[in-house]
Amino acid sequence: MNKRYAAVAITRNGIRLALKLEARLGETEVFCYAKYSGGLEAQAGESSIFDGPVKELLPELFRNYEGVILFFSLGAAVRLIAPLLQDKRTDPAVIVIDERGEHVISMLSGHLGGANRLTRQIAGLLGSHPVVTTASDVQGMFAVDLLGREYGWRADSFTRMKSVSAALVNGEPVAFVQESGELGWLPPGAVLPEHMRLFASRAELRNSSFSFSAAIVVSDRLLDEADPEEAALAKCSVVYRPRSLVLGLGCNRGTSAEELEAVVLHTLAELRLSLYSVRNVATAGIKGDEAGLLALCAKYGWELVLYAPELLNTVSLDHPSEAVFRATGAYGVCEPAALLSSGAQVLLQRKRKSGNVTIAIARVVYAE
Repeated sequence: MNKRYAAVAITRNGIRLALKLEARLGETEVFCYAKYSGGLEAQAGESSIFDGPVKELLPELFRNYEGVILFFSLGAAVRLIAPLLQDKRTDPAVIVIDERGEHVISMLSGHLGGANRLTRQIAGLLGSHPVVTTASDVQGMFAVDLLGREYGWRADSFTRMKSVSAALVNGEPVAFVQESGELGWLPPGAVLPEHMRLFASRAELRNSSFSFSAAIVVSDRLLDEADPEEAALAKCSVVYRPRSLVLGLGCNRGTSAEELEAVVLHTLAELRLSLYSVRNVATAGIKGDEAGLLALCAKYGWELVLYAPELLNTVSLDHPSEAVFRATGAYGVCEPAALLSSGAQVLLQRKRKSGNVTIAIARVVYAE
């Protein structure tokens, strides 16, 4: 199954509407109840016909599709999917549409599963009324659990997601601390609530008189829970890790992935930087076939960005290396590669050599 959405219809009108949606919404497979699909076969095309109970069909759809669109009553949908629910982070989006197509209801996984977004999309395609009931959407706010999703931001933990979301929608004072990452995180149409205050750093928050009950922290730096104030912040915060770090790496030919990984992890830990915030690895073009580097990037899903020596040499270095030049054609690898890839002018970590590996780290520069 290579389609994203499954639409299930069990009445003649519902089947007609589902087939209409299939024609307008790409990547949708329609499952039609056999008893009422007579005469619609030509329209159905490759759609699936089933003649057993819907409750026997739904478990497979839950496992294999991002979204399940049900063309029957909300009450029936509740009873049918209740035994299938696992976790808001893994359950698919579930949309319920009445058989006349008047209302499209976001029923399950509105935020993380994308049901709210899909509901609005389907309603637009069918000329229907979208029904979205999540508090943040109703109030025109952003959803805490979707923050920065389009940029690849990753939450350290979901433990406090519910309490921070509740504070936001209930008008409690919330601090938003952004130390790194993309600046355009506020979704279109959403507004900053009056009870939220923005801070550019934890130091700025600490030095302010703002009394908050919850916080959102966007940073590539780890919180220091040995510090009482940061420990207190951690206990009421959702922490997001933007993909804001570039690792400039150089290595001797044949260096193992294990040695490269050990150097990366040790350096990040020493600088108190999050592994989740690494965006990519940058190095010289001659290293494009280095097995250890390729394996390291594959393990963590990092892009390997390669630079020709001529481009690396455009970056001014305090300590150009003749030995590196003889090997690569560039007077330096890890430092200029990190700077070029990140767009930064300064390094978080200057070139450091450990065994067969050299590493430098830069923070990505984001435009206002």
